[in-house]
Amino acid sequence: MRIAILAFPRFQLLDVAGPADVFVEASRQLGNPRAYQVQLIGTETGMLQSSSGLRLAVDATVATHRARIDTLLIAGSPEIEDMATDAQLQGWLRRQSRTVRRYGSVCTGAFVLGATGLLQGKRVATHWNAAARLAASYPGACVEADAIHVKDGKLFTSAGVTAGMDLALAMVEEDHGRELALRVARQLVMFLKRPGGQSQFSAHLAAQTSERSGVRAVQDHVLANLADDLSISALASRAGMSERSFARIFRSETGTTPAEFVERARIDAARRLAEESDLPAKRLAAAVGYANVDGFRRAFGRRFGVSVAEYRKRFPA
Repeated sequence: MRIAILAFPRFQLLDVAGPADVFVEASRQLGNPRAYQVQLIGTETGMLQSSSGLRLAVDATVATHRARIDTLLIAGSPEIEDMATDAQLQGWLRRQSRTVRRYGSVCTGAFVLGATGLLQGKRVATHWNAAARLAASYPGACVEADAIHVKDGKLFTSAGVTAGMDLALAMVEEDHGRELALRVARQLVMFLKRPGGQSQFSAHLAAQTSERSGVRAVQDHVLANLADDLSISALASRAGMSERSFARIFRSETGTTPAEFVERARIDAARRLAEESDLPAKRLAAAVGYANVDGFRRAFGRRFGVSVAEYRKRFPA
């Protein structure tokens, strides 16, 4: 399968190298170096400089490329919106979209697809910091601002930087099954194979942002003891502070309230359980510390925009 990655000047290096390494490692795991062949396509010949200053050699340009493409991905760039208006590029992408098996973008590469009209009526992901701008620029697209990656028909889009590796893993899984995708993830020492519906922000990531060790210790306790009493009074007592001081310092350090953090941690854990088991909602709720299943359902809906049942339909294990 020929994987073509389209990149522009000042492209984000990991938007290209991350997915490329996933596909190359999948070929190695399959024992067939030709299983996936990765090519870099540019708008000009020669060396293409990334936003970090490192350079990659272009294999072909949109004007010279002739080989049939199986999968076409567009890498992001800080200057991507300036490239999106190029008429020759838009024509080439529209033609390719009709012949490739699948196409998509990493990070802000979605803006180029938007300019061609290929996002119209589609569910789309991009970097969280560009989601509002993408939605405003292309109102016909349904931008899922928090998703790591999204598949809508033959269109695949992902959030920024490392999320491109998750997107490539999803493609490998689609082609060769979950077992191979997990082997690739292990070999590349990826933390886990993240499903597309997972948030770009997890409670575990949020717990690393606090500079106060006391607040971090409380966050670590929450993550390890979801079924415990995690009321603000209990957490303040654990931190050795008054409730008022604890709430103020926690919000100042983390940008969120203790209650919001606890909800995020519990619902993140429930989402993982929903993917990995067939536990009914009531048992999911109990497992992550909700005494009331209706409160759990409301919290899950706020976090993911769908019910537990609908989430399982979209992201089966």
